[in-house]
Amino acid sequence: MDDLRTTLLTLGPDERRDFGVFIQRQRRKTTGRQDSRLYELLVQPKELTAPQLIAKLYPAEPNPVAYYALRKRLLRHLTDFLLLRQRQLDTTAAASVRGQLTLAQYLFEAGIPRLAWSTLRKAEKLARDNEQYEPLNAVYNLQIQYANSPHAEPLAEIIARRHINKKAADEEERANIADSLLRLRLREARVRGRAGVSFDAIMREILAEYDLQEAFARSPSLLSRLMSIARSAMLVRRDFASFAPFIERCYKIMERRHGFAPAQRGYQLKLLYMLAHALYRSRHFAQSVEYLEQGRALLAAMPSRQQTEFWPRFTMLLGANYAFLRRNADSIVLLEKLLKGPVTLPLADDLTARLQLSFHYFAEGMYQRANHTLISLGRTDHWLEQHMGLEWLLNRNLGEMLIQIELGNPDLALGRLHAIERTLREHFPATPVPETPATAPGETSAASSASSPSGGPYLYVLSYLALVRKIIDNPAAARHPDFATLVGDLPDSLPLQREDLQAISFYAWLRARMLGRPYYEVLMEASTL
Repeated sequence: MDDLRTTLLTLGPDERRDFGVFIQRQRRKTTGRQDSRLYELLVQPKELTAPQLIAKLYPAEPNPVAYYALRKRLLRHLTDFLLLRQRQLDTTAAASVRGQLTLAQYLFEAGIPRLAWSTLRKAEKLARDNEQYEPLNAVYNLQIQYANSPHAEPLAEIIARRHINKKAADEEERANIADSLLRLRLREARVRGRAGVSFDAIMREILAEYDLQEAFARSPSLLSRLMSIARSAMLVRRDFASFAPFIERCYKIMERRHGFAPAQRGYQLKLLYMLAHALYRSRHFAQSVEYLEQGRALLAAMPSRQQTEFWPRFTMLLGANYAFLRRNADSIVLLEKLLKGPVTLPLADDLTARLQLSFHYFAEGMYQRANHTLISLGRTDHWLEQHMGLEWLLNRNLGEMLIQIELGNPDLALGRLHAIERTLREHFPATPVPETPATAPGETSAASSASSPSGGPYLYVLSYLALVRKIIDNPAAARHPDFATLVGDLPDSLPLQREDLQAISFYAWLRARMLGRPYYEVLMEASTL
């Protein structure tokens, strides 16, 4: 794979045209034509090997040395182009502060200290108002460097402000480190599924190590990081009901007391998404939609780069809410438009959107479309487990199993059922229960020969599969009176009203079969329990 070609292909159509013009402006008479020629060859639909490229660029006499020098020059052009483009597109306060800092440095060197100090004061105010601690530290360092100027402020005052800023910057850095560590633990937990991980203990340990136990929402950036830390623990505990009011209260306090400056929109969007997601998982669908619409309104006025980062997640969550507000057809329209949009989604977002769309199709009884959508994932079970997590894989496989049942393919459904059982038993085999002392001489405790069943935290999934197997073997079994008793005896990992909505969806399918009613109607009733 040609890394330079891969990088060039990430440019959109307009960006490719602009880059071509940029090369034309940068080129020299003797070498410029070759720069453009190599660029055109690299972005054509069919990938060429290095020998083929050399032959096309130097038909008279192959010249590998000149070819690799040409590649380096084209890469420098691309780097300069992206840097210039980034400066043009980056309207954040940090970019403005860096620009003013560069101007002030130039003015000092040019011997115009009065104007340089005026520029530094503007940069300081902008950075302080927008909590740009790192650029603000650079501003203070430059002020200290030129504190001997007659236009400078008292050095002691500059140093005092610098120390205050440094403390805030250090706190933000510690929060960022803690957030990254917790995300790492969360990824490890997702690969293992709902294994017994004392995540609360890990969180307390990390917060204590980085002195963040008493850190509250003093700034949008710090609030965003702290909420991310709390959300990481919530995702493992599934404690959505307590997290939703907590983050909503923090968000409203921040909005009322300080507000969000234009340069803080990224932090605001992260908070809005976390809040809307927590409300969705705690089944406050209408409230979740309200916050999502706020976020989408903000996104519509932001640069395309930030839209690419946030828009897919907001759209997928909005579609999920619509499904539980009896607007499932609208969910399908949203996700189809997202997947067919002009912007290529990140791989994880693309796979998740397709999985979610298959569930919306299923709820509408569009089983063929749901099946084709799952096929379009194009990834093996092993790959999905390693990159998307065990629970993501389970949701995909359970959904595929139910789709095959509805399509009248019992053999395919049974094959998927066996694969799910095998995965869970391999990950969570039966384990012996610790032996207890014998009750009398020569006697053996009953517990000593017992063992905990396979499945671990997913025991209820295995019980669910046993009931599905009965339906596969005999579709009429779900209407027998004793089947309802078996459904009621399903072990729950959490009380039903606090369980994942994905689990509710699968449970609703069993009830729909048992009651002989449409699946979507039963799902709507189950989601209100």
